[in-house]
Amino acid sequence: MTLLHRHPDFLTRTLVLVERLKGCTTLKELQSVLGFMIKTSVDQDCFAMNQFMTTCSTLGCWDLAASMFSQVQNPDVFLYNAMIRVSVQCSYPLQALEQYKSMLRAGVMPESHTFSSLIKGCRLVQALRYGKCVHGGVWKNGCKRDVFVQTAAIDFYASFGGIVESEKVFDEMPVSERDVFAWTTMLSAYAQAGDMASAQRLFDEMPERNNATWNTLIDGYARLGNLESAQSLFENIPDKNIISWTTMIACYAQNKLFREAVTLFRDMTNLGFSPDEVTMSTIISACAHLGSLDIGREIHYYVMQNRFHLDVYIGSALVDMYSKCGSLEKSLVVFYKLQEKNLFCWNSVIDGLAVHGFARKALMMLSKMESEKIYPNWVTFVSILNACNHAGLVEEGRRLFMRMKKDYLIVPRVEHYGCMVALFSKAGLLEDALGLIISMESEPNAFIWGSLLDGCRVQKNLEIARICLDALILLEPNNSGHYMLLINMYAANNQWDEVTKIRRMMKGRGIEKGCPGHSWIEIGGDICQFAASDRSHPASDKICMFLNDLDEQMRLSNIKPHEISIGF
Repeated sequence: MTLLHRHPDFLTRTLVLVERLKGCTTLKELQSVLGFMIKTSVDQDCFAMNQFMTTCSTLGCWDLAASMFSQVQNPDVFLYNAMIRVSVQCSYPLQALEQYKSMLRAGVMPESHTFSSLIKGCRLVQALRYGKCVHGGVWKNGCKRDVFVQTAAIDFYASFGGIVESEKVFDEMPVSERDVFAWTTMLSAYAQAGDMASAQRLFDEMPERNNATWNTLIDGYARLGNLESAQSLFENIPDKNIISWTTMIACYAQNKLFREAVTLFRDMTNLGFSPDEVTMSTIISACAHLGSLDIGREIHYYVMQNRFHLDVYIGSALVDMYSKCGSLEKSLVVFYKLQEKNLFCWNSVIDGLAVHGFARKALMMLSKMESEKIYPNWVTFVSILNACNHAGLVEEGRRLFMRMKKDYLIVPRVEHYGCMVALFSKAGLLEDALGLIISMESEPNAFIWGSLLDGCRVQKNLEIARICLDALILLEPNNSGHYMLLINMYAANNQWDEVTKIRRMMKGRGIEKGCPGHSWIEIGGDICQFAASDRSHPASDKICMFLNDLDEQMRLSNIKPHEISIGF
């Protein structure tokens, strides 16, 4: 029954309860109002229940919404819409589809708001067939001209890579009825498909643009590594907002220009823009890859100074940053201070322990994570298998690799095989490593063959090393490092004829020794990078003099340098 058919006293009482529902900020407050609604039979009024559903959506109380909806005797189309919307927004898209079917069975005719929520639900659950059926219902019920429904349909088809279907829906929309959101959604579809020429063409045709339009195009160019176009667009945005700045910072980070990302963040704050949680997690991640502990600490201080909530995103980024910058102790302090920990947080701390050589503690952390009902994913097992590799825990690694497949039904990826091959190779189990590579369903990459080749170097197994090199030549024909490793092995075994053959092979194929290795060190917040045989650094003479003195002190102390492999 609707509000207008009720007694005036009931009308007043209902309006008061609706206002109270709007003011609810906790589940306890909502339950208190619900008690009055049930006592006064307002829980059967569709208008009041519509607001109740909206509040449930805001508080994430899907179970309560579904329970109360099931007790409404004659829900109207607006209440069905509200329940479908709650299900989608609370990440229960399958239940939204079930409610749609119940709606049709009850003879309640859907309208445009029904379809816009349902299409979003189909996108969330990646249900292409259901989505097409729902889109068919749009036409059947005369909602094909609704701009919100058609915009949702464009986004839905684009999420499946159906750019042709998205274009068809967009082209069927009358130009006069397309709003800026419809144009931007179609532009986003092109960007997702990597068709930046069509995205740029549409951008140029748009009668109106907003920040989302500019940011979408910037992000599209960033994904393809076209920094010049992304930077040009960013500089020409008429009115930058925080999302614009964050998008460009992420653009630099995605393309490994971490120093530029930090510089842009500082420019943003100096201009008075206040970053949000997404900005902070992005810039913290950039600091992690930059390896700068001083800059990372500076950003962490900014987080505390500006009273950011240490949520799972900022928290996991900080844990990862401190670990990658060499401060495992601080990484653990941040982790244990997090009030809420999701899978990303656990993965970050397990990876940190693994990288720093604390394999046993990484395994203990995995057990603790599982005891808290947070289940590992493929990323977790890459870290944990890497920990076993560093510590030489062969049997533990075997057991975990089998658990991953059997208990968690995770299909092994190249990364998992890489860890296991490296583990077997270091332990001298070269036959096991080669057998695992041969059993792989996917094609082994250069990293896997390279791990086995390195194991062959340690174990001086030239037979399997030659098998590795033959595979690596096909995968990376111009990589001189693989040839050099085998040359060093033959030389160490005094097989100079084989050394000559491989060098001739390299010369015949035009393969030269690649770029020298490099390293970097942070001094006073500045990153100094060095390459082998590079004398371009202004302090190179002093550095070399210090190294010569250090070498002399090592000789006087009878400290023998590591055996040096021969080169050209």
